[in-house]
Amino acid sequence: MLLLHGLGERSPATLPEDMKAWPGPVYALDFSGHGASTVPRGGGYTCEQLMGDADTGLAHLGHATLLGRGLGAYVALLLAGARPAEVRGAILCDGLGLAGGGPAPLTPQVIFSNPNSLGTPDGYGLAELARDVRPPDYATAFLRQASELSGLDQPVTICTMERPDWLVAIAEELDAESVSVSQALKRYAEVV
Repeated sequence: MLLLHGLGERSPATLPEDMKAWPGPVYALDFSGHGASTVPRGGGYTCEQLMGDADTGLAHLGHATLLGRGLGAYVALLLAGARPAEVRGAILCDGLGLAGGGPAPLTPQVIFSNPNSLGTPDGYGLAELARDVRPPDYATAFLRQASELSGLDQPVTICTMERPDWLVAIAEELDAESVSVSQALKRYAEVV
């Protein structure tokens, strides 16, 4: 399993309690500008860039079930569609950054960050990823790719209470209600 954290968070130092039921190894990474990762100079953060971070981790693992919280849930969906043969299920959970900036662009803003603050989380990343556009049709395109090419009956499982527009579209496409994380883990443990 590969854990993908929420906006402004980092990989957990210890395995979360609800993950202990997972029968295999559990890995995690810090997205760019978060935790112990590097900070790109001047921002330029997108969910697709973070998908590249997760794809690098997936390349090292060969295949994995993804569990994403908040921002990491959206990235997990994108990666499930981009790498359907390698992703053995994506579990989408509530967390910071789940909604992003909504389905359409917001009024442009100039983002200022303290130049003396070089640590993580990067202020540019927080501002840019909190406003990242998440159109429902874009999200469902990645879901369809995962559904058609993964070989899984249900390549994505929703475990959220929050339902931004992109996630409503995913739920409608899946024709599925939210399940608990433990139910989702059990579903994909059988796939591994």
